[in-house]
Amino acid sequence: MPDTPPPTLTEMPAVAGGGLLDRRLFLKRGMVFGVAALTAETGMADALDRPVWMSRPGQPLSNYGQPSPHEKDVIRWISANAQAPGNGISWTPLHKLAGTITPSGLHFERHHNGVPQIDPAQHRLLVHGLVRKPIFLDPARLHRYPMRSRVCFVECGGNSNAGWHEEPMQALAGNMHGLVSHSEWTGVPLATVLEEAGVKPEARWIIAEGADAAAINASIPLEKALDDALLALYQNGEPIRPENGYPLRLILPGWEGVTQIKWLRRLEVTDRPTMARNETAKYTELQADGKARQFTFHMDAKSLITHPSYGYRLQEPGLYQISGLAWSGRGKIRKVDVSADGGKTWAEAQLQDPILSCAFTRFQIPWHWSGGAQILQSRATDETGYVQPARSDLIAQRGRHGYFHYNAIVSWAVEPDGSVHHVYA
Repeated sequence: MPDTPPPTLTEMPAVAGGGLLDRRLFLKRGMVFGVAALTAETGMADALDRPVWMSRPGQPLSNYGQPSPHEKDVIRWISANAQAPGNGISWTPLHKLAGTITPSGLHFERHHNGVPQIDPAQHRLLVHGLVRKPIFLDPARLHRYPMRSRVCFVECGGNSNAGWHEEPMQALAGNMHGLVSHSEWTGVPLATVLEEAGVKPEARWIIAEGADAAAINASIPLEKALDDALLALYQNGEPIRPENGYPLRLILPGWEGVTQIKWLRRLEVTDRPTMARNETAKYTELQADGKARQFTFHMDAKSLITHPSYGYRLQEPGLYQISGLAWSGRGKIRKVDVSADGGKTWAEAQLQDPILSCAFTRFQIPWHWSGGAQILQSRATDETGYVQPARSDLIAQRGRHGYFHYNAIVSWAVEPDGSVHHVYA
């Protein structure tokens, strides 16, 4: 009986305009994808040759592993304030990463007065205010408490704010949207420490303060502190790095990054917010109806296609994988739809497990590029039913005075020469 030839790409029907194929295509066994670079005739001899690194011993052991020198461009992009040393940001290169976990050394940074070099033996956390018993803890004592791990994203409220500009900014995906990172954080639930301190009935807020030279502080509703707040000591299995808050930082899953105080030194339990600079002059925005938004803690559902995106050039027409990240501060991502024709038609992408609350979810969908001009978009929906808005809808709702919490659909235009750039669609 003759062998049945495996199915080919041309036998797979499109599920939406622009060549989007069934999201389960890459899960099918026996498919002929037609993307192999070599054939037996042209590549077998070269593939069997022993390269030079197989002819001599490799490098010796090291105390701490480093990236390959061939990946030297997988780095954070820094935007510093020349007038105020220590004030600036660095962006996670989302377009260079796969999976969901952000390496600790690539986690985005936002500093107001540099990175303090803290000796953990001299660092203390004070819990005081409206409590029955103030608590004074050093990191060593915190390590004696039962710990818990939580995988979640941290996103700056100013992430993606270039989207408010009149003209689309041409920059790598991570250099526009990379003020968000995703880690496993391990530490002591804040509720455990507050229970030991004994919160008084009139308490409503907690003022968190960092040990940097700016003494950055933020007001946290007591309800959140007692829910899932974490006094984090570890990031991705190792002690938190200095730029990410060593030796102790506050983690508030799903909330804007400015509230998740690094180098945490003080928690004051109060009956009112502190009305700090980052709650009045900043992170408060005039809306289209003349009212101002304040205490916009949650980060709404958002998604971003990272492959392909600005800076990529498709080699030739054929099969590609569209891949990206989706996240929501209000729970799990329920689905991600992808469009290859500027939003005229949509197809549901495949979500990679695990799908966790307030966490990155990787999505992907196969796409057959015919070689013409197309516009790629992604649209996230979270478990509350919230749908990521189009840019025009976000501006209609929020007005033109926005700077924070930009979460509109991002559009990448693919040109016939294979180049990709940012457009508003």
